[in-house]
Amino acid sequence: MAQTGIILAAGALSAAGIAQQPAAFGPSNPFYAASTLPFHAPPFDKIHDSDYQPAIEAGMAQQRVEINAIANDPAAPTFENTIVAMERSGQLLNRVMGVFGGVTGANTNPTLQKVQEIEAPKLAAHQDAINLDSKLFARITKLYEQRESLKLEAEQLRLLEFYYRQFVHAGANLSEDDKTKLKKLNEEDSVLSNAFITKLLAATKDAAYGTTDKATLAGLSDPQITAAELTAKDRKQEGFVIPLQNTTQQPDLAQLTDRTARHTLFQDSWTRAERGGTNDTRDTIARIAQIRAQKGQLLGFPNYAAWNLQDQMAKTPEAALHFMDALVPAATAKAQSEGKDIQDLIDAQKGGFKLQPWDWNFYSEQVRKAKYDLDESEVKPYFELNRVLQDGVFYAAHELYGISFKERKDIPVYNPDVRVFEVSDADGKPLALFYCDYFKRDNKNGGAWMDVFVGQSKLLGTLPVIYNVANFAKPALVGPALISFDDVITMFHEFGHGLHGMFANTTYPSLSGTQVPRDFVEFPSQFNEHWASYPQVFNHFAHHYQTGAPMPAELVAKLKKAATFNQGYGLTEILAAAELDMQWHTISPSAPIQNPDTFEQAALERTHLSLGTVPPRYRSSYFMHIWGNGYAAGYYAYLWSEMLDDNAFQWFEDHGGLTRANGDRFRSMVLSRGNTEDLEKMYSTWLGAEPNAKPMLKYRGLTEDGSAK
Repeated sequence: MAQTGIILAAGALSAAGIAQQPAAFGPSNPFYAASTLPFHAPPFDKIHDSDYQPAIEAGMAQQRVEINAIANDPAAPTFENTIVAMERSGQLLNRVMGVFGGVTGANTNPTLQKVQEIEAPKLAAHQDAINLDSKLFARITKLYEQRESLKLEAEQLRLLEFYYRQFVHAGANLSEDDKTKLKKLNEEDSVLSNAFITKLLAATKDAAYGTTDKATLAGLSDPQITAAELTAKDRKQEGFVIPLQNTTQQPDLAQLTDRTARHTLFQDSWTRAERGGTNDTRDTIARIAQIRAQKGQLLGFPNYAAWNLQDQMAKTPEAALHFMDALVPAATAKAQSEGKDIQDLIDAQKGGFKLQPWDWNFYSEQVRKAKYDLDESEVKPYFELNRVLQDGVFYAAHELYGISFKERKDIPVYNPDVRVFEVSDADGKPLALFYCDYFKRDNKNGGAWMDVFVGQSKLLGTLPVIYNVANFAKPALVGPALISFDDVITMFHEFGHGLHGMFANTTYPSLSGTQVPRDFVEFPSQFNEHWASYPQVFNHFAHHYQTGAPMPAELVAKLKKAATFNQGYGLTEILAAAELDMQWHTISPSAPIQNPDTFEQAALERTHLSLGTVPPRYRSSYFMHIWGNGYAAGYYAYLWSEMLDDNAFQWFEDHGGLTRANGDRFRSMVLSRGNTEDLEKMYSTWLGAEPNAKPMLKYRGLTEDGSAK
C-alpha cells in the first residue's frame, strides 16, 4: 500500500496531556531548514515531539503567504508565476509532514495522537483555503483556457491540466455558500478519520488474544510461544498474548490445534472495534460515510464514489463494480469448492462440526499438506528476513535495473528496528535512501505500506527518501526472523512501491513517483511480487537459515504446485472488502445514517459475497484503508492493478523474463514517469496492447472462461 497525503499534525503537550501553545519556531527547530544529512534525510536524532507543531504551524503560515502572493500577483498569470510558484510553495510544511506522517503511522505515542486530534481540522482548513481560493483558481483557469497557445512542454501541460482538474475536483467552481458548506464537511471528515485511526489502534491492541493457559497455544512453535510470553510481559500481563494483525484472519489460526482458542482468537479479531466504549468505531464510520455522501452531492454527483473516481482509471463506480462483479462467480465457485474439500477432511477426521471461518486456515493447511505434501513449518526456515531482503528483494532489483544497496549505520532512525540503505544507480550515481521497518509494534498501525520522507523533484533539486513499513512478528530474543512466503510477497510488494518512488525522474513534485491514481499506484508493487517466485530470484534467497543450503528441489516444486491453492478464498475475501468499500461510498446523500452491522450484512448479500465461511478481508469497523488511509471508494484498485500487473508480467515472460533490457525499458517507460502523461496511454504504449483479464485468471488458477479449476 502506498500512503499519500496524511493531513495531521503534532504539538507540544504538558505531562498531563493537555495541549499547550506551540513553542516559538526558529533556527533551533530541526525542520527550520532542509536537513544537511545525505539526501536531506530526517535528523531523527534531533527531532522531538515538541518540534512538530511549531514547524507545522509555521509551515502553514508560510504557505499561506506564498499562495496569497501568487493569487494577488498584479502581473498577468504565466506558467512560471502561477503553476511553478505553486509547486515551490509549502516546502516547510511538506518537510515536516513527510516526517510526521511516517512517525505517527509507525511509532506513535499518546502525545502525538492527542495533537493529531487537535491539528487535523486546521490542516483540512488550510488545504481548503488553497483549493477554494477564487483568485488563485481564476489564474489557473486563464492559463488552462490558453493552454494550446502557451507552447508548453508535455510535462508542463500535464501539470497545468492536473492543477485545473484538482481545483475543480476540490470544489473551486462552487458558490461561496456551498464552499462554506464543503469546508465544514471536510473539517468533520478529517476530525472523524483521525478519530477512527486512534480508536482502531487502541482497539486492535486491546483485543489481542490473551491466555494464562499455555495448553491453548498447542500447535505454535516454541519461538512463537516465547514471543507471546514476552509480549505479555511487555504489556505487564500474565501468561501469553498474541497481538492482532490488521486483517480479519490471523496467521496463528493456521497452527492452533485447540478449536476453542481458534474461535476466541477469530472473534477477538472480528469484533475488535465493536465492543462498545471509547474505541468502538461504528458510530464514527457511519457518520463519515454520511458526510462523504453529502460531499458528493454538494459537488454535483449522485454519491461520493462518483465524485472520487473521476480522475481514476476506472472513471466511474459503475465501471469498477462491473469489473468486480464479473469476478464474483469464479471466485465464489472456487471458494465453495475449497470449502467442500475442507469439510470433507473434517468429516473424515470425525470432527462432528460444520466448517466455520476460524477453522478455514487450520484445515486448509492440512488440505494443502495432503494435496501437495507441503507444510508451512518446512518452508519458513528457508525465509530468513535479512536474506530475503538482501538476496531476494535487492538482488531482483539489481538484476532488473542495475541498482545496488549499501547499509548506512550513520543515518539516524526513529526506532531501533529501522534500517537504512543508500541506493546507487547502475552508473554509481546516488539514487535514493531506503528505510525498512518490518517488525510489529503496539504503537504501529496495522498492515504494510510505503511512503516518502522526501520526494524526487528536479525543480526542487531533491532525490527520493523512501520507506517501507510492515508488521512481521519480531523474533524472540536474538533468534532469526523467519517469515512466511506471504511475508516474502509483502516485502517484494512494498519494495515495488519503493522502486516507483526511487526511479521517479520528473521535474515537478506533484507529478513525481507514486503521485498517481489509486488504481494505478498498486500496479508497480503487485508486479514486483512476481519476482519473489521467479526461479532465478527464488533460488538466490531461499536458503536454510542454519545450514545455508538452498531449498530442496522437491520442496520448491511443492511450493510452486501449491501457488494457486486457496485462491478462491483469497480472491473472495478481497472482493468482499472491495465491494463493501464501494457499497459504503455509493450511499445516497438522502439516505439516513446507516447501522454498520446491518449495512455490512445487506451489502455482502446484495453482492453475492455472504459466504459465511469466507469473511471479508477487512470488516467495515476496522477497514483502515477506506476510513483513514485515503482508499475511500478505491479498494477495488488492488484488483484493477492486479489485472495490469499480470498482463505486465506476462509481457516479461514473453520477452525473455528477468533481463536488464526488459527492466530498463519498464523503468524508462513506466516507473520513472510518475503522472507526467495519461496513464492508460502510458501503460498500453509500454505493453503494446490493451490489458485484459486472461493473465489475471491464469495466475489466480482460474480458467479463462471464469470457471473454477
